[in-house]
Amino acid sequence: MKYTLRDISFAAFLTAVLYVQQVALSALPNIQLCTVLLIWYTLHFSRLLPLVLPGFILLEGITYGFGIWWFSYLYVWAILVLIVYPLRKKELSPVLLAAIGGGFGLAFGFLCSLPYFAMGGVSLGFSYWISGIPFDIAHCVGNAVATLLLWKPLEFVAQRLRPYLDAKKH
Repeated sequence: MKYTLRDISFAAFLTAVLYVQQVALSALPNIQLCTVLLIWYTLHFSRLLPLVLPGFILLEGITYGFGIWWFSYLYVWAILVLIVYPLRKKELSPVLLAAIGGGFGLAFGFLCSLPYFAMGGVSLGFSYWISGIPFDIAHCVGNAVATLLLWKPLEFVAQRLRPYLDAKKH
């Protein structure tokens, strides 16, 4: 895929927004805006996601270390994008998007436990997943609330960006 300098610059901006909010909210357990932002990016700027996702995942590893958890980020965020991508041409309700974000938050811990299942078998994977359920519930609620609260303002921003960006390419 061919990217213009404008595309690369805007992808860097989207990556920075994703990364900075995650670091800024990192003191809160599984409360962040990554899910709502990636849903929004997928619906409006999907063409740039091959630049945004690797950049974000790399920054996460540099900041927090390249532990086992990091390997799950290589596929977890892509799964969210793949769930949302087929919906990008439809008119979607914020409630539906909040349900997708909430469901993803609830499934996040299980998805992240897959490397532990592979490394240590069923007992390690299952114990990792079960021990994180309270955080998954917080993630679920946080994603749903963030999507409901931020969707209208994000859509306003998308409309304001349309003259600047060629919406058909993104």
